[in-house]
Amino acid sequence: MNITQEKINDLNAVVKIKIAPEDYTEKVEKTLKDQAKKATLPGFRKGMVPVGHIKRTHGKSILVEEINNLLSETLTKYLTDNKIEVLGQPLPIMDDATAYKWDGTDSFEFDYEIGLAPAVEIEISAKDVFTEYVVKADEETLASRIRNIRRSYGKMTNPEVSAEDDVLYAELTQLSADGSVFEGGITATGSIRLDAIKDKKILKTLIGLKKDDVVELDVQKAFDKNAGIIAKLLNISEEEAAELDAKFQATIKNVNRLEESDLNQEFFDKIFGEGVVTDEAGFITKITEEVESMFKQDADRKLQNDMYTQLVDGVNIELPDEFLKKWLKATNEKLTDEELAEGYNDFAKNLKWTLIENKLIKDNNIEIKYEDVFQTAKQRLDAQFRMYSPAPMPEDQLAQYTATFLQEKDNANRIFEEVKAIKVFEYIKSVATLNQTEIAYNKFVALV
Repeated sequence: MNITQEKINDLNAVVKIKIAPEDYTEKVEKTLKDQAKKATLPGFRKGMVPVGHIKRTHGKSILVEEINNLLSETLTKYLTDNKIEVLGQPLPIMDDATAYKWDGTDSFEFDYEIGLAPAVEIEISAKDVFTEYVVKADEETLASRIRNIRRSYGKMTNPEVSAEDDVLYAELTQLSADGSVFEGGITATGSIRLDAIKDKKILKTLIGLKKDDVVELDVQKAFDKNAGIIAKLLNISEEEAAELDAKFQATIKNVNRLEESDLNQEFFDKIFGEGVVTDEAGFITKITEEVESMFKQDADRKLQNDMYTQLVDGVNIELPDEFLKKWLKATNEKLTDEELAEGYNDFAKNLKWTLIENKLIKDNNIEIKYEDVFQTAKQRLDAQFRMYSPAPMPEDQLAQYTATFLQEKDNANRIFEEVKAIKVFEYIKSVATLNQTEIAYNKFVALV
């Protein structure tokens, strides 16, 4: 067997593999014998089918499979042994001019295009400057969070007249274009959450309603064409909801209101544990800490995105673009030329960042341990659970959830890549210059 590399330029090459009969004959014969032992054929005892018969009936397919296995093993070993870093995967060059007999006497030559990974030169220093935002809770955001928590632990009442943030339980009947009831149209009973209404004019018409009041409701306009909300309200599929073009008559059956819980010791103990918080000031302090802790995650993401953008744009990395486009098309049969053109720049940026990450990890001996992956997964799950209840989940139960979560390969890979990115960003933060800037959350949102 002979394998050579023909370099086209710094980013592209062709690998040529020549295979002679002596390279594959032994493997093919062994496979034929194994197949003969396993074959079941009328007139022959099991294991006694002649090898010649298997060769006549399956010889060509076995030969093709063995050649493909040999090519894959040879190419992988060649790239590994010669420390050739490639992007994507080698692509076979089709040669329709050469015709093989596939009878066990052929000498084969197969050529593969490869995209070579470029050399990356990057060194982080104090000359690299980034803004690190310290996000503080503004009054409106803090008040909203406090209101939601108090309502979560509050009680349901049925006031006579609806107000903002109430829930209207109503009977909905589809209307014709002229405003009359549409015969055979959609009818449903459901809950209209006023805090989900996006159109202010429509919201105004739903405030001040009493039981048995009747109003006209444009659901598409009210919910800003949110098919999920509309489908749930009308008990139809999201596909139907997306295509629905009709107004509805809403007959109010009940007004529901979730009253805010009193700020008393029972309420404080439910949320934070017995005696941890004893007054309103302590409650506000705790909620502020919780909110600003969540803001820190947003600020970290902003800093990471700024680092990503600045380094990807600032480091000169050339890619074998034409090869990569060809590889993307070859490995994604449904990918259209238009989709490739629209998405390639983002793909290239992510690939450049991966090269930068790998270079920084290698040059600075950055380690990624399982414990790091486990703790990160646990933090992410804890944050999800706290969205539904501010009370922390018991540590042993959270650890069990985390272990189960990481048993899924996709979850484990995703968290590993997240930890990898975090480690690299932590290294950059430790070396670069970070200018800390305090900013209110409502102003910070405008930056992201």
